[in-house]
Amino acid sequence: MAFVCGDLDTTLAAAAGSDPALFRELRAAFAESLARQIDFMQRARCDANWQVSAMRLKGLAGSFHAEPLLALAEQALEGAPGDPVVLRRLHRFHADFTRTD
Repeated sequence: MAFVCGDLDTTLAAAAGSDPALFRELRAAFAESLARQIDFMQRARCDANWQVSAMRLKGLAGSFHAEPLLALAEQALEGAPGDPVVLRRLHRFHADFTRTD
């Protein structure tokens, strides 16, 4: 399943205005925050840590109107800690977002 980041890029572009350096900086900050939360989720060994990381992902997604990420965060909240399907989808979302083709 490929994720389209169009709405996310539109939101970042609106925030950056006509400043391409700011757009790149915002995009990099989003990618870094996303990677950090995925890492936390991978290391979660209890329901509480998993839930906190999933809620942080949900907040990140909501702040930037990243609907596919919001859906993944919801899947994580409904799932069990370490759910390999959710983690694989999160990694794919991150890889698609950071791809530079």
